[in-house]
Formats: sequence, structure tokens, C-alpha cells
Amino acid sequence: MSEKHKVAINYLLLLLDVITAVLSFALATFIRFGNFRNMEDKSTHFGACAIFVMIAVLYTLIVDQHREFLRRGIMLEAYQVLRYNVLLMITGLVILYALHTTGTISRLVIGYFFVINLVLTWLVHLLAKRMIRSYWRSAENSTRVLVISERETLEECIRRLLDTLDISYRVVAAVCIDEDLTGREIAGIPVIADRKGLIAAAPTLTLDEVFIWTPGIPQRELADVIEAFHDMGVAVHFSLEIRRQYGGSSQMGMFGGYSVISYSHTTGRHRGLVLKRFTDILGGIVGLIITGILTPFLAAAIRLDSPGPVFFSQTRVGRNGRRFRIYKFRTMVANAEKMKRELAEKNEMQGPIFKMQNDPRITRVGAFLRKTSLDEFPQFWNVLRGDMSLVGTRPPTEEEFAQYDPHYRRRLSMTPGLTGLWQVSGRSSVQNFDDVVRFDLEYIDNWSLKLDLWILCKTIGVVFFGRGAA
Repeated sequence: MSEKHKVAINYLLLLLDVITAVLSFALATFIRFGNFRNMEDKSTHFGACAIFVMIAVLYTLIVDQHREFLRRGIMLEAYQVLRYNVLLMITGLVILYALHTTGTISRLVIGYFFVINLVLTWLVHLLAKRMIRSYWRSAENSTRVLVISERETLEECIRRLLDTLDISYRVVAAVCIDEDLTGREIAGIPVIADRKGLIAAAPTLTLDEVFIWTPGIPQRELADVIEAFHDMGVAVHFSLEIRRQYGGSSQMGMFGGYSVISYSHTTGRHRGLVLKRFTDILGGIVGLIITGILTPFLAAAIRLDSPGPVFFSQTRVGRNGRRFRIYKFRTMVANAEKMKRELAEKNEMQGPIFKMQNDPRITRVGAFLRKTSLDEFPQFWNVLRGDMSLVGTRPPTEEEFAQYDPHYRRRLSMTPGLTGLWQVSGRSSVQNFDDVVRFDLEYIDNWSLKLDLWILCKTIGVVFFGRGAA
């Protein structure tokens, strides 16, 4: 399992353990007293609950009890939960004794709490395990892996990875580096290219990571392949050490039973990315509430201004090539996509993106919505779903994505966002797509939660004063 997934699971289980402990203590108190009004010493009982929660948090952070969480069976999970609860009780009672509160707190509450928390934590862990496995069984949520190997070792490599990788990974395609087997299936995995066609096919693949095992080919001959994927922002796992060092980070480790050196731009930022996702969920909920308030008024204005639907949806390309439907308030006439083909020669943007200063497709209400960025509010649904983030890069259309080269492809190595560095840097003045890519790669290479906060603050200024909006 990748480090990012381990961090996410640890935070999730930490949150569930805290909620379970609070609920168990509340149930224990209610069973003992019949209500929460007749507690003998409310402050002592509330303090005891806080102590147990604090111990639960420290235990998870220090002991790392959730290592190999998904691999543990029902009985082993029961043992781990029992060990956790015994330590929780012993440590809690020692602290309560040291604070001289054992005489005022109900012993039955403590006993009930131990039994309830033991059973409830075990059940919650089993349910969480089932939900996590169900989540990763989805092709959209799993980490997609491309396997590159030689003719003699390709099948062995694929089968070994299928047997040893955990459920969060999905081998989606293979490349035979020394023979053209394109179109065939090996161990149920399609072979999509040979060495000659690999670089051309790679930018449009929906791909997260690449695993390379080529024991019969000198390492230096594959340096260009590694560099190409690395430039696209796709993590590369090589089964033997390569002396050449690339930008970003590299680390030794295991991948599917192989010793590998992994090159990645995002190594070491997993905790921050998990916090970023939590922020997106909160922001998505708040944004959808505001969207619900705005929709009746904006819908009426849009429909009165021009015939057609209130919302506009389009397939966009997200992180590492994933497709999703983006939603906006409609700002153009209903046949805007057809008119775009007729206006292609008037494109003022250099590169695979269309832009006109006075686009005739934009309606009067649409111009106002774009200037104030109100048309973007339905995308909070995409943020809540995880298709997008509050801050990120601009998600391209499928037509734009088809024209990407490896350099452009790397801007999709992070989840696209509602706003980004390009948007707050005067996007109306940008006339070359290479400048858009430069802003996006600058954001990816220097990403931090502090940078996200700065961009969000700048975005507020852009929205209120209309600077850079288009």
C-alpha cells in the first residue's frame, strides 16, 4: 500500500476511534444513570471521557496500531482491538487515580465503557475495512499501474504483481519493451504498446504509476522512458537502481515483492494531501449550501436571458487522466460547442486551448457570471466528490487532452481545482498555453497548504474586483 493511502487510513481510523470512544462513554453513562441529568459528578465523568479520548489519539499516533489494517482477518482484528482497549483502560485508570478522581467516578460507567468500546470499536473497524475495500474495488478510485517488462519476463511480472499488490492497486495495461505484442492480452492485461510507440501513447493514458522490470536490458537504455513518465508527473518504480537522479524525490522500497527505487514529485507530502482533502470536503459542503441559495435566482436570470438549460456539463480530464463530468451555470448560448468549431480560426490562445476576448457565444447574463465567477459554484459538487479540489490546476477538455505532450501531461499529476495559480495571476492576459502550464507546474512543484491558503485569499480579491476573470 502506498504511503498516501496508509496516512489516509490512519487518519480515518483515528477519527472513528475517537467518535467510538465518545459514543461508548455516553452509552455507558446513560446505562448507569438512565439519563445525563442525574450523574453523580458531571465534570469528573466528562473529564474521564476526555482522558480516554486523549489516550486513544496518542495510542494511534505512537503505536501505529493500524499497520496492515486491511490484511488483518476478523480474529486478528479482535485481538488488536482488545489490546488497544486494555491499554486504554489501564492508562486511563492510572491517570484518574493520579488525579484522585477514582472515588467520585462511577465504577460501573468505567466497566460498561470497556465492554461497549471493545465491541463497538471492533464492529466499526470491520465496517470501515469493508467500505475501504469496496471503495478501492472501483476502477476510478484504485491506483492504476502500467507494467513495462521484456517478452520473457512480462507474464511472470504481471502475475506476481497481481498476486502481491494490495487491493488499492489495479494493473491496467502492459508494455513489452523488446517485442511488438500490441493488441494481445497477457495474464488478462492488455498490451498497449512496444518501445517504439510507448512515449507517443503515454500522455493520453489514465495512469497513476509505472512499474518497470527489465533484467535483460541495461538500465541506461531506459533512462528516457523513466524521464518521460517523470515529466508527466507519473510515479515510476524501477526494479533496479538507476544511477541518474531526476528532480523531485526518490526512495528505495518494495513494490509488489520487488525491490525498487521510486521517482516521484509528491513523495513526502502525503499528510498534507490528506489534510487538503479534508479541507475540500468542508469547502464543498459550504459551497453547495451557497449554490443552493443562489440557484433559484441565477436560474431565472439564465432562462430569461437565453433559451436552454440552466446548468452546463462537460467531460473533463482530471488527475492522471481520469474523466469526470464538470458542472457550471450556463454562460453561453445552447449551441456553443457547434459554434466553437466555426470560430476555431479566431482563437487568440496559442496551444491546445480555445479563447476569444469577445466570444460571441457568451450571453449577457453569462458575461456577468463569468466576471464574478458565479458560474463556477456548481463545481463544489465536483469538489465534494473528489473530482476536483478547491485549489489546483485547470481541468482540460478531452479535445485539449488529446493534444498533450509529456510536458503538458504533468499538469494533471495533481487533482484539478476551482482556482489556481494561473487564475490569480491575471489569466485574461495569458495568451500562450505554455504560460498556463508554467503556472501549473510551479504550483505542483511548490505545493503546500500555505500556498493553497494564499491562492484562496487571492481568489477572493479576483472574484470581488473582477481582476483576471474571463
